[in-house]
Amino acid sequence: MTSFDSRRISSIHHDLHQHLPSEPMLRTKALESLLVEKRLIDPAAMDAWIEMYRDEIGPKRGAKIVARAWREPSFKRALLENATAAIEQFGFAGHGTGHLQAVENTSEIHNLVVCTLCSCYPFSILGIPPAWYKSNEYRARAVREPRAVLSEFGVEIPPTVEVRVWDSTSERRYLVIPQQPNGVESWSEEQLAELVSRNSMIGTQRDLSPTRREA
Repeated sequence: MTSFDSRRISSIHHDLHQHLPSEPMLRTKALESLLVEKRLIDPAAMDAWIEMYRDEIGPKRGAKIVARAWREPSFKRALLENATAAIEQFGFAGHGTGHLQAVENTSEIHNLVVCTLCSCYPFSILGIPPAWYKSNEYRARAVREPRAVLSEFGVEIPPTVEVRVWDSTSERRYLVIPQQPNGVESWSEEQLAELVSRNSMIGTQRDLSPTRREA
């Protein structure tokens, strides 16, 4: 006689759904398949775009800028004064960097970037914005309770450190220069860039010490 264990069936159903792609991902995949089938897009071209954003345009560009700022005080001053002009030497100018402002984390200040209206973001140096950056919850709460939001990212800001929230617009976008960790003063620019994460340049990560990275 066949038995029916409702809890087991429910558990299997739950596990199966846990491994399914999200609904937006499924919709995107379906749309992509349709466009490929109708020969409106070339899969190879799409792969090339994805690889370019992942390997070249993504946050690696921003990390190179931050690493240069850590290594060269004169460049950091120029970056803080006029970020758009300062990054011209990298050739990274592009979407979202026309009115770029750099803000620096210090022992007394922590900066957090949000776009309360939509998801304005310096694409050409940080790549594609993360889903949480575009969420209504982050956009609403980052300005009201930034310390609580940062805590949920695992970033505990001491009361003695001021938190500054910067609201991006289509005419003004921000790049956080994270605080350089101790013990890496002799590192090369390339090594330093490896420490810099996308989240640290938005302000949802503060500690970039190598020991934390290895933990």
